[in-house]
Amino acid sequence: MSLPATTRAAVLTAHGSALTVQDIPLPDKLEPGAALVEITCTTLCGTDVHLWAGGMTFPGMLPMVLGHEMVGTIVAVGDGAADTLGRPLSAGDRIGWSESTCGNCFGCTVLREPVACSDRGYGFRQRADTWPYATGGLVKHCYVTPGAAKLLLPDDVKDTWAAMAGCAAKTVLRAFDRVGGIRPASTVVVQGAGALGIFATAVARIAGAGKVITVGAPDERLRMAGQFGADATVSVSLGSDGCVQEVLRLTDGKGADHVFDFAGAPSVGKEAIAMAAQRGTVAVVGSTGPADNEVPLGTVMGKELSVVGSLNGDISDYYRAIQFFSTFAGRMPWDDLFSEPVGLQGASAALAAMSELNQIKAVVDPRLP
Repeated sequence: MSLPATTRAAVLTAHGSALTVQDIPLPDKLEPGAALVEITCTTLCGTDVHLWAGGMTFPGMLPMVLGHEMVGTIVAVGDGAADTLGRPLSAGDRIGWSESTCGNCFGCTVLREPVACSDRGYGFRQRADTWPYATGGLVKHCYVTPGAAKLLLPDDVKDTWAAMAGCAAKTVLRAFDRVGGIRPASTVVVQGAGALGIFATAVARIAGAGKVITVGAPDERLRMAGQFGADATVSVSLGSDGCVQEVLRLTDGKGADHVFDFAGAPSVGKEAIAMAAQRGTVAVVGSTGPADNEVPLGTVMGKELSVVGSLNGDISDYYRAIQFFSTFAGRMPWDDLFSEPVGLQGASAALAAMSELNQIKAVVDPRLP
């Protein structure tokens, strides 16, 4: 079959500006192991908002196509294309995928950690005016590179859930794995009430936590955190010291057995250490910016805390995120996390709404007008 020569895309050409909907090229042939996919759903992530606003930038990145949480239907495949479990892929298959890895660097070969790959292939690392052009999610057709870890999706996991699994959900599940899981009846504090924080609240509840406390804002998101399993919520309007004191009050002065940073605010490190119980664990997940955060090392020592970092996730975490949604489909109101889908023309407004905290997970369906 003949492949389309171009695809419609919403392209970021200047930080903070409206995306430009235009046609961009597609590769004229598929590499072995690659796939051309018609996108059916892209969910926007906080990283997309930061990239759009210019909070995350690097020289020569523009123009680019945002979006790294997406699913779609295969239009065509290169020779030997298979998913991560070795299942052959063909036109008509519904797939999701994790970012590509090189397979040759120290991280890939010696550490055997895909997240440590020195050349991870996120869509937002690909300029829209150079080959292979369309690897981000805000496109009608996406070129899925040979090194991207592809996964055939089960029918019982909705497009929105499967897209979110591609970053937000797998990031949360990896963080829970990094701390060794949640001890039954333990106390968990989740810092942040965005998509990751609310999903982490649900995971903590499902994992058997005795008490889950979500710290964040605005109030509407804290109310939603209650719907996703939070026993108590704490508004950041109380200020840094006020949040810590409220968490200590809610835990009878002991603090939390597990504290998860999904917020990344400048004060979050100091607060997490103060909120943690003796011999508790702190997972740093949301502090991605270049600014230094204050961390009282004396308290880490005195409390004998375990502090771990957790970076995004890999195909293993993505697979487990898909299985999580399949297993716990009815446990939480997952659909409430997502806004009504819009087409590529509405992507700019969706990014702006997320930046203003008016949406948790914006949804773009490039098939819509």
